[in-house]
Amino acid sequence: MAKLYFKYGAMGSSKTANALITKFNYEERGMKVWLIKPSIDDRDGANTIRSRIGLQADARVITPDMNVYDEFSRLENYHVIIADECQFFTSEQIDQLRCVVDKLGIPVLCFGLRTDFLTHMFEGSRRLFEVADSITEIKTICTCGKKAIVNARIDGTGRVVTVGGQIMLGGNDSYVAMCHSCWKRAIEEQGTKK
Repeated sequence: MAKLYFKYGAMGSSKTANALITKFNYEERGMKVWLIKPSIDDRDGANTIRSRIGLQADARVITPDMNVYDEFSRLENYHVIIADECQFFTSEQIDQLRCVVDKLGIPVLCFGLRTDFLTHMFEGSRRLFEVADSITEIKTICTCGKKAIVNARIDGTGRVVTVGGQIMLGGNDSYVAMCHSCWKRAIEEQGTKK
């Protein structure tokens, strides 16, 4: 039976690597994968998904105005949808992926962040928590050894940033996965407020 899966984790937890390994596993069994990503994620090129460990693949770019269900319905012989950076999809697009599962019987695996640099949920992630059949955390650790849950945004000097827009694309140069207590301590030591 097809399900809607949400696999989330903090920055650096290998979400994209897991998505690409999952794609490989399906393809190794002769199944056709529709790999998608939101248009806002153009860090590695318009239609490329690349993990920090070097895995990469071409993906279909989904713009905020696209109906994912309609786009997928036009395709033939696909067995699964794998979505990277799903936190950037709209609530409506998550509902459309839900419809792919319910109406077409196709599994959908979504990989992404749960929260932003201020610990607020992204729109797509919130909707996935509401409608996914299976929710799994991909864990990573803070430098102190505790489980990291915060995607701390940092500036060029390594200071934790507490102001700014929800979306700012970046990698290890812009974000550090931290446990909540280390994140709060860094903010307090800097004399800034959340």
